[in-house]
This record gives sequence, structure tokens and C-alpha cells, in this order.
Amino acid sequence: MRKMTRIVLFGLLVMGVLALSLGSVAAQEQRPYRIVVVTHGQASDPFWSVVANGVNDAARDMRVTVEYQAPGTFDMVAMAQLIDAAVASNPDALVVSLPDADALGPSIEAAVAAGIPVMTINSGSDVAQSLGAMAHVGQTEYEAGYGAGQRMAAAGATNALCVNQEVGNAALDLRCQGFTDAMGEAGGVVNVLAVELSDPTGAQSRIAAALAADPAIDAVFTLGPTGAAPALAALEAEGLLGTMKVATFDLSPEVLQAIVDGNMLFAVDQQQYLQGYLPIVYLTLYLENLNTPGQFLIPTGPGFVTQDTAATVIEYSARGTR
Repeated sequence: MRKMTRIVLFGLLVMGVLALSLGSVAAQEQRPYRIVVVTHGQASDPFWSVVANGVNDAARDMRVTVEYQAPGTFDMVAMAQLIDAAVASNPDALVVSLPDADALGPSIEAAVAAGIPVMTINSGSDVAQSLGAMAHVGQTEYEAGYGAGQRMAAAGATNALCVNQEVGNAALDLRCQGFTDAMGEAGGVVNVLAVELSDPTGAQSRIAAALAADPAIDAVFTLGPTGAAPALAALEAEGLLGTMKVATFDLSPEVLQAIVDGNMLFAVDQQQYLQGYLPIVYLTLYLENLNTPGQFLIPTGPGFVTQDTAATVIEYSARGTR
């Protein structure tokens, strides 16, 4: 009898373990949603690779299928075509960056008209709502540039060079405008220099030439880590690294190391990992439970990483989340 009792108890234990296992498997089933993400930045880019990591991590955590797409270069015609193709494939939801509303607006409006919920990220916070987007995840670019200008002026800069690596990107234009306005209010001046990052050596040479042409320049401000790299190289070649005031938008391990070493004052941090991660979460909850954000702009920045905090952030940047 005692033996039979042990057998019964063992059987019940096994059945309980199996029930828990089956319940766990059921809880982890893939949700039946497909979300397409189209941005103007390639996943191989140091900034956009962090966005893509956020997208992929959210896809795993929310158990949905996500496709990340981008044109091979900063090409608004190609990006509009990617959005149109995504809409034609009838996804459950769409996430897009919006660097040029004139070029991309019709494609986004077509997605909304087709009943596809759309969220924008990174750029376009000032126009996305008028195109029918549900919400925007990112920072307000002008205000971020303005804050950077205030910090640069407070550090003693009076004549700055604003290096724009994507001319025609409205977000970068707003960054530079905000920076220029803040510097101007403090009595300083700003000159804008356009560079082409498909030719890093040429970009470095253009920055070096601009510095040589105006010895009064005492500060360099770049609009992303891909612009910061040739700027830092130019300053090092000219013997100005560590003496010229330098700051940038966005993070990379190289940017953070420059801040730690005292070769850069600060970096404007918009936490792009969140720009990839949060829209997937919001859209999944919208599709599954009709949840909507409580406000249109979901801010991820700006924050400012300085020498006091850069060493801590390096670890996170190296693993691709900052």
C-alpha cells in the first residue's frame, strides 16, 4: 500500500511538472504580429546599430516578428520606396524615421490610410502627428542643439564650426540651428560645414581646411559620431586635440573615450536604444490590447554625457545598448 502511495505521488509530481512546462511553453508562444521598421540609417552604422539592437531585443521580448530595413545610403527616394513596399506587404504595424517630411510624408500617409498603425522615431517630431502617426519616440532636435550651444558657450567657446554629415536631413539642420541660436545669444558665432562621410579622408581634410582658414575658430560641434570621427582625426593631425573645445551628438565607444580622455567636452545623448525598443512594445500592446501612449511625444532625450559620467556609460555602449 505504501509503495502504491509513493507511485501515485510520483505520478502526480510528474504530471504537475509537465503541466507547468506546458503552461510555460504556451506563455512563450510567438504573437501573430509582423512589424516593419524603416529608417534612414543602416544597421552597420554605429548609431543605428544601437537602434537596431533595441528593435531586435524588443522583438524577442514581445515575441513578435520585426523586419529592420534601410536604404544603402542617405537616400530619401530609396527610403520612400522601402516604406511603400512595406505598406504593400500589409504589415500589422510600421515604424519609420522621418528626416524629410516632404519626401516621406506621402508614403506615411498612405500607410495610415491603409489602416496600418504608424509610429515615428528619431526625426520628425514636429511633423509626424500631422501625417497621422500615433506617436513619436525621440528628442526634439532644435531644443537639444540649443542646450548644446548653451553648454559650449558656458565652456568659453566664441567661434564654433558645426559639422553636418547629412545635409538635407531636417533633424540635423534643426540641431545646428539650435546650437547656432544659443551660441549667438551668448555673443558667439557659428559656421556650418557640410562633409560627405562616404569619403572619411576627404571629410577630415575639409574640417582641417576650415580650421586653417579661420584661426579664430575655438570649438567644433558635430552632429553624430560618424561626424565626430573625422573631426577628432583632423584635430589630432593639426595638434589641436585636447586644446580645441569639441562636442558631439550621440554616443559611440570612441566618443565616450574621447570624453574620458578630456579631448571632448560632452556628447548629447538621445538614448537611441529606446527609439528602437519602445515603439515595438507600444505597437504590440496596441495591436493586442488597443493601448495607446498618453502623449504624442515620448522623449528619450536630450541628456548630456560628460567626463563625470562617460566612464560608466562606456560599458553599455560597448555592448550596443547606449
